[in-house]
Amino acid sequence: MLDHDDALKAVESSLDRPSAARVYDYFIGGSTNYAIDRNFAEMVRLRLPLMGDYCLTSRQFLGRAVRQCVGAGITQFVDIGSGLPTAGNVHEVADEVRPDEDTHVLYIDNEPIALAHSTLLLADTADPARHHAIAADFLQPEDLWDRVSASGIIDVDLPIALVINAVMHFVKDDQDPDALLTFYRERLAPGSLLVLSQMTNENPVNEDERQALVDLLEYYETTTNHGFLRTKDEFSRFFGGWPMLAPGLVYAPAWHPDEHTVFAGSPSESRVIGGVARKPAP
Repeated sequence: MLDHDDALKAVESSLDRPSAARVYDYFIGGSTNYAIDRNFAEMVRLRLPLMGDYCLTSRQFLGRAVRQCVGAGITQFVDIGSGLPTAGNVHEVADEVRPDEDTHVLYIDNEPIALAHSTLLLADTADPARHHAIAADFLQPEDLWDRVSASGIIDVDLPIALVINAVMHFVKDDQDPDALLTFYRERLAPGSLLVLSQMTNENPVNEDERQALVDLLEYYETTTNHGFLRTKDEFSRFFGGWPMLAPGLVYAPAWHPDEHTVFAGSPSESRVIGGVARKPAP
């Protein structure tokens, strides 16, 4: 993890263009964003007025998934593509559900700016013996997993909840996501849980929404995070045929909704699909 002064310098040097992580933070009501991020977000919102609710859907799904994982006995979490620690992040939700405070969380992101913000924000809420943030790239799985193993936070021989939330829509098929997910699934111990979600282009309500989703991808081509939307059928393969926890792969608001869930009455309008699968015993 960066030291505090280096983290501040990294943040200050990143303000010449929008950060996808900070744009997401803005959409879900966070405070770790700047004018350049807010301006980009509002441009997106003009074309997709519900974009903030789509992002909130992803964040709420993450919280509910973490609660379910802890309820299933998982105490280790590896959050790849974690972005900015903000309200309702994994370690806070896990500790809230399990007050024994024996859960361990490793945050991983490949954006230096996300790591910098993590350094600053985790200092206020985290237990350094159990919570840590490291730099690694989802697209370089061997290096990433070596860093997980060497972190001192996670025991890779025990069950882990591997969280890849709102990340796969930034991984195109020509980047071979199938091989990447196969690698990560193979490294997990039996009994581990795989938490996946992404935005979908399935069943747009009309031609305008279909075109708006195309426009969204074009907007993100101007950032370091290029987009790629998938249908449920196209996305389901990433679970590798593992048994799914009920209710399976669904629109995210239909996955164990609670009183706070946006789109609970119309899950398909959320534009987000997600699910959790368990690695079976050999």
